Amino acid sequence: MLCLCGAIGIAGFSALGIWQLERRVWKLDLIERVDQRLKAVPVAAPAPSAWPAINARDDEYRRLVVTGRFLGDRETLVQAVTDLGGGFWVMAPFRADDGFTILVNRGFVPTDKRDPATRFAGKPSGDHTGIHGLLRISEPKGGFLRTNDPAANRWYSRDVQAIAAKQGVGQVAPYFIDADATPNPGGWPVGGLTVVSFHNNHLVYALTWFGLALMVLGAVACLLRQAVKDRPGGG
Repeated sequence: MLCLCGAIGIAGFSALGIWQLERRVWKLDLIERVDQRLKAVPVAAPAPSAWPAINARDDEYRRLVVTGRFLGDRETLVQAVTDLGGGFWVMAPFRADDGFTILVNRGFVPTDKRDPATRFAGKPSGDHTGIHGLLRISEPKGGFLRTNDPAANRWYSRDVQAIAAKQGVGQVAPYFIDADATPNPGGWPVGGLTVVSFHNNHLVYALTWFGLALMVLGAVACLLRQAVKDRPGGG
């Protein structure tokens, strides 16, 4: 019975190790694809005809450019932690010249700058402008252990559909744009803080599972040797 359990353990741990190696191949491919997107020439923001096909695997972190106007002074603050400390992302609706609306993450403001009156110089004027940045996929519902509360205007993730509904701007793109580091008047918000980082510990995990499989194999071998010795006439 112990040998059977050992065999099952060896098979299970080995399968987990192989799965982690497959995950490593997938992660390396993802890192390579994203790196290529970050180095590519900016392309036009996807129009409504392309929205159904937008997905994280094929599109996230593409460099985009779009021209149009911000829709008044409507903005939504989403809690954020960045290299500049804790504060908020400033999400604002942007009407593209092609006639569709996108939410733009204009950048980060600290807590003492959450009131637009404290950064009046950086208020969107509604003038025609161009936005450069990265395509990001909507973050529905909320953050870790925190659910967005539109009624109280408390946001923990950049849920474009819920934010657009709260702002009353109608249909929006299923993605948003993280604005680049082009300075805003008055210095706030600060763009260009997108962190593009992927944890890739799959090789370590794979070696751990294979190591456990070898340990179980060793234990089974010891049990079998002992069983042979214990037989009548055994060594």
